[in-house]
Amino acid sequence: MNNHLNINSSIAINVWGVKKIQISALDIGLLRNRHLSLFLGKKPSIALPFFNQADAIHIGWGRKPSGLRAQKRAALTNQTYCLLEDGFLRSFNTGEHCPPLALVCDTQGIYYDCTGPSALETLLDSNLDLLAGIAADVARAKALLLQHQLSKYNHAPVLDQALLRSDDRQRVLVIDQTAGDMSVALGGASAASFSQMLAAAYADNPDATVYVKTHPEVTSGRKQGYLSHVQDDARTVVLRQAINPLSLIQQMDKVYVVTSTMGFEALLAAKPVCVFGMPWYAGWGATDDRQSCPRRTQRRSVDELFAAAYFHYSHYLNPVNHQRGTIFDVIDWLILQRKMASQYSGRMIAVGFRRWKAVNIKPLLSLHSGQVIFVKDAAQAAALGLQAADCLVFWGRQAPKGVAELAAASGTRLLRMEDGFVRSVGLGSDLIRPLSLVLDKQGIYFDPSQPSALENILNTTQFSNEDCTRSQHLRQLITRHGISKYNLEPCETAQWPNTGQEVVLVPGQVEDDASIRYGCSDVKTNLGLLQAARAAHPDAFIVYKPHPDVMSGNRAGKLALAQALQFANLVEARLSVVSCIDACDVVHTMTSLTGFDALLRHKRVVVYGQPFYAGWGLTEDVLNEGASFARRSRPLSLDELVAGTLLHYPLYWDWSLKGYTSCEAVLQQIIKTRNTLEKQNGLEKLRVGFMRRQLRKLNILAKAWIFKS
Repeated sequence: MNNHLNINSSIAINVWGVKKIQISALDIGLLRNRHLSLFLGKKPSIALPFFNQADAIHIGWGRKPSGLRAQKRAALTNQTYCLLEDGFLRSFNTGEHCPPLALVCDTQGIYYDCTGPSALETLLDSNLDLLAGIAADVARAKALLLQHQLSKYNHAPVLDQALLRSDDRQRVLVIDQTAGDMSVALGGASAASFSQMLAAAYADNPDATVYVKTHPEVTSGRKQGYLSHVQDDARTVVLRQAINPLSLIQQMDKVYVVTSTMGFEALLAAKPVCVFGMPWYAGWGATDDRQSCPRRTQRRSVDELFAAAYFHYSHYLNPVNHQRGTIFDVIDWLILQRKMASQYSGRMIAVGFRRWKAVNIKPLLSLHSGQVIFVKDAAQAAALGLQAADCLVFWGRQAPKGVAELAAASGTRLLRMEDGFVRSVGLGSDLIRPLSLVLDKQGIYFDPSQPSALENILNTTQFSNEDCTRSQHLRQLITRHGISKYNLEPCETAQWPNTGQEVVLVPGQVEDDASIRYGCSDVKTNLGLLQAARAAHPDAFIVYKPHPDVMSGNRAGKLALAQALQFANLVEARLSVVSCIDACDVVHTMTSLTGFDALLRHKRVVVYGQPFYAGWGLTEDVLNEGASFARRSRPLSLDELVAGTLLHYPLYWDWSLKGYTSCEAVLQQIIKTRNTLEKQNGLEKLRVGFMRRQLRKLNILAKAWIFKS
């Protein structure tokens, strides 16, 4: 894939080679914007009065006051300025909900201001071959945008066909904008332009139905539009709903705009476009222009316009590693958001959650926060007037009283929730917010007494070559960086006595854990597990690793040191479970996730219960007649087990970008967070110190107290 920065580096990109990026002291909000630093590759500093920093560039936001200050400061110091704006493929939701994934950086002006040249206009008016070396990428990106109907914002639902008149002979779309929109005045237009546009739409298309699309902020009542007065009549339909732009455009025969970017999206969809202002895409021969810009002398195709604006002019963030990326990184991210948003289209009604947990999981339940509702019990849920598209969500295996009956009566879905397998840096019982969750509509992965969605995935999915390739990459990443579920303990090489004996690792568990209660029979305590391991390996060097939740005092299952040492040679309370796995030959476990971690590292695993990873031919299963083993009908490769468990089953969340993400991205975040904490001795603070941990909990609980569900 060609890099999208390859042509206009002399125009707008080399600004990042300077030593300092400076922001006015009045624009402290820009300085605090960590996503801006990701784009710029360095953190901006404050421009000090009366101090001329050599080799610096002054940045500000478009034609907003910060942009004007940047220009003024640059002029006073004889330096360069750069104006920033959101890119054309920005985010899933609007700016108040989501940070940008695309940014434009302009050292000449800004693209929506036709009163002077911009870097985008200069590029388009040059003699450069804008498709050289990237024609295939341009075609691919354009096709993906049209196929998935991607726009600047992507939260609006697709067009409801019932809003269209079935007897239309022709459909013409007229795009309104919000009154005072800066792109209108700077695009050579005014309120009169909208009246002229509407009149022309009627006059030019006498047999057409004219569909007037208002801006969503007009519908919400926050702003006024230029065509707010228009009403439905025999020839007119006013669409006030939030609608995905391309889904609407694709149903139209012709599109009329003043300066809206929807005009360019109509060009992408191969629709004729009449323009009554001078947006960046007008004046190049691709549109029917009702005014002109003498500076724009070149003729450009739609593909060239697309390449200039979306490839050369725009900068993208890679949502996986939070580094500079490409348009395809953002497209993949937006497709994922769409997929997750459509998976549960109704309300997510969470029953019986403690307030602190509600704070930590609300964003993960829906990209539309208004659709997530927390209620105390089944009675409060029933009072909401449940519909078939709604989901009743609860934690763990057992639904709160009356919830299952309510779901059956109302036709709503039941969703069991649990932490994902790669959760966080820190314990959930210490109220650390999760990076992954599972939502299971069939059962839950740790309960072998009934089928789960994970078991169904592992039983029925035909895993693709891409799945297996990703699984291999995940295993390499996990094993290379010593990643586990909680990632609390230091990853060091175990310095155990070199006795030449076989080393057996026995991971302790929380003894009242549901996976033990419902998945174990003969061996169901930590002491019993140690006894069984010693009986199987009478001459081995046995290491007992207590569960971190038990060691922290948050959960039950603590085994007295004297008892453990009757059967174990060593109790390892400091090193990570990963370090212990790396140093052992075999793992004996009831149902611990440690068994799965050991499989990832090609260790022999002996299982006494029915964990999700057993029964597929990869483990030595002591409990051969478990109910779940009878349902697990096929052998799996390790890559297939990993694909089902880590790729297909959980959902992953990026707290910084406020969206769903991939397993790979969460692993990168965990590695970065843990490495940072290790350097600052932060892991030790997360792990030990009862009072310190209680104070951290109190801080989270205080935030939860003011939380609004």
